[in-house]
Amino acid sequence: MAARAGAGDRRWLLRLVIAFAFSQAAVSMARPAVSYRALALGADERAVGVIAGVYALLPLFAAVPLGRRTDRGRCVPLLAVGAVLIGVGCGLSGTAGSLAALAAWSGVMGLGHLCFVIGAQSIVARRSSPAEQDRNFGHFTIGASLGQLVGPVAAGLLVSGHDGAMGRTSALALVVSAGVAAVSLTCLRRIEAPMIPVGTPAGPGKKPKRRGKTEPAKKPKPKSKSKPKSKSGKVSVWRILRTRGVPSGIFVSLAVLSATDILTAYLPVVGEERGISPTVIGVLLSLRAAAAIACRLVMTPMIQRMGRTVLLTGSCLLGGLLCAGIALPVPVWGLALMLVALGFCLGVGQPLSMTTVVRAAPEEARSTALALRLTGNRLGQVAAPASAGLVAGVAGTGAPFMMLGVLLLGAAGLGVRSTPRDPAPAPATPAPAKTPETPDEPPVPVEGRPDRH
Repeated sequence: MAARAGAGDRRWLLRLVIAFAFSQAAVSMARPAVSYRALALGADERAVGVIAGVYALLPLFAAVPLGRRTDRGRCVPLLAVGAVLIGVGCGLSGTAGSLAALAAWSGVMGLGHLCFVIGAQSIVARRSSPAEQDRNFGHFTIGASLGQLVGPVAAGLLVSGHDGAMGRTSALALVVSAGVAAVSLTCLRRIEAPMIPVGTPAGPGKKPKRRGKTEPAKKPKPKSKSKPKSKSGKVSVWRILRTRGVPSGIFVSLAVLSATDILTAYLPVVGEERGISPTVIGVLLSLRAAAAIACRLVMTPMIQRMGRTVLLTGSCLLGGLLCAGIALPVPVWGLALMLVALGFCLGVGQPLSMTTVVRAAPEEARSTALALRLTGNRLGQVAAPASAGLVAGVAGTGAPFMMLGVLLLGAAGLGVRSTPRDPAPAPATPAPAKTPETPDEPPVPVEGRPDRH
């Protein structure tokens, strides 16, 4: 089995969180700016929904191949490619002069975000022991929440609709977001440590294995008859999807991310309808992200008190009710309180769905399982905004939030029925019981001892 270099050193996680925060800030800044730019180019609610869906269209087909590649090789190159694609998509969205071009470059931005997230999640899964997974995934997603905290506020400060300036100011916000994405490239050093097999001879005249390529941990291959694989030796996608816990983790993640995505894309539309300025909308979105950060900081005590399954399903249930409440004509202060509570509930879903999928999936296919989870996310990001656009065109801008409420309630029900039960919380370690002392070796009789001359 491969040994993790620097197992006690968690500076790699801090660097990864910082890099993820910058890339997520760029995306969170660009998504509302894309919606405002689409409105400036003459888009209606349906067109905004379609453009938001195209963001996830390319990643929908690329996630599983990228996960397969990550299972076999290093992750940092995928992070670098993702940061570059995010920057290119953001910058060229700012120069797009038509809705079709805006949608295309939004799709490039979504593909870059997918690359970055697959690589980053795979690093956390590889470098975390089972006892550290909840904590490390929770801290990792703090990077996403930090980006979601800063990005919408920055977009709201830069975008202005006064005197018909929304087209120009939204383009400026998109170009600035491209620069923010470039900053994440500077934080990728020493995130992925080389893996050295424990049994590698390192004596004189014998060189250890080449350290240039990180490989997943390898175990002796047991002769198991109950684990069918594909002809190429890979764990089949069908087998991963049939593993108990994987489907529920995927669906919960889909529902939570769809809620976050539609909030980011449609709250500006709600603000335009209710007369709320872009600056206030940015602050409201950032309040949701701040609540998600607070939730992830206290996630370990919550898991210890309630258990993973109860916490996951309860947060989805309450989040569904809060999403439906956003459709009501509440004042701005009421909307702020609802978004803070909703952010706390949605903050639970992403890290716990990652842990659920990683623990349920076969060890040799964890990156593929995480990629399947991201495929579900992108499927939700394609279908949910498009459906939201159709529903908004028929029933008004509040209807998509009612749809999100139903989706989260369904995720809560599936989580109760399909997620494997958690083991009972471990009680405080009791003092070791007094056992009769048995010496390791019986005392040697005096006459049986060798003479000492």
